[in-house]
Amino acid sequence: MIQDLDHIEETITNSGIWESTKNFLGLHMDIGEDISISILDIIIIITVIFLTSVVLRIVLKIITRNLPTEDKGKFNVVYGYFRWVIYLIIFLITLHNVGVNVTAVFAASAALLIGIGLALQTLFQDIISGVFILIDQTVHVGDIIEIDGKVGRVEEIKLRTTRAVTIDNKVLVIPNHLYLENSLYNWTQNGSTTRENVEVGVAYGSDVQLVRKLLLQAASTNDSVLSEPEPSVVFTNFGESSLDFKLVFTLSDSFKAQFPKSEIRFEIDRLFRENNVAIPFPQRDIHIIRK
Repeated sequence: MIQDLDHIEETITNSGIWESTKNFLGLHMDIGEDISISILDIIIIITVIFLTSVVLRIVLKIITRNLPTEDKGKFNVVYGYFRWVIYLIIFLITLHNVGVNVTAVFAASAALLIGIGLALQTLFQDIISGVFILIDQTVHVGDIIEIDGKVGRVEEIKLRTTRAVTIDNKVLVIPNHLYLENSLYNWTQNGSTTRENVEVGVAYGSDVQLVRKLLLQAASTNDSVLSEPEPSVVFTNFGESSLDFKLVFTLSDSFKAQFPKSEIRFEIDRLFRENNVAIPFPQRDIHIIRK
């Protein structure tokens, strides 16, 4: 058997096939003046990238097999971007090992890389912010957030953008870099219930105890207001034209808070009219000086 193999090898060698194959694999392609790469080098690079891809898939399965479904999705998003960083590092190391002048590669592509970097500056900011969001979990799907004066319920968190839906059922696409530049208010970070309030002023001379009773009645009769913790009334100030009160209550869904707050205001107006409690107009004293 060994003799047969030796005979086949000798035949291939004698026929010139092996020599032709070596010559073909040794063919070099010149890229610029300082960069030269052979066909064998290209095959080695492709093989190394393929093996790297296999290893990364195995590592991904090992790491994510015990993660919850939500965390697994977040990790896959981060992995999808950093995988390309690993590919780039492996690619450069392989180029160096096969004898390609990596310094020349960087020098040839320096201007291109600078242009791409400047053009993608905002994109990189979005990606970095997205990584922070996914890692520290400041925002989750379903949270109600307020940023730059816009309020929405988070529907999807990606590495570059966050998609939320406003109360008007409009899709709000938020670039993630805005989280680094603006203050983010997470209405539901501490739970789904939130404290809301309605402010109202009454005329001086009004029975403040009656006002307190009517305000609590307006809140307690609304189906959206939670009974625990109980609604409360805060006497906030002696205003210029009115006695100022704040009705504080708890809602289970603050995303639609404007609707129960509107209903409570309607009820307050009705109760005040029935009990002769006046909501005053702003009052100003005008002095006319005649010369």
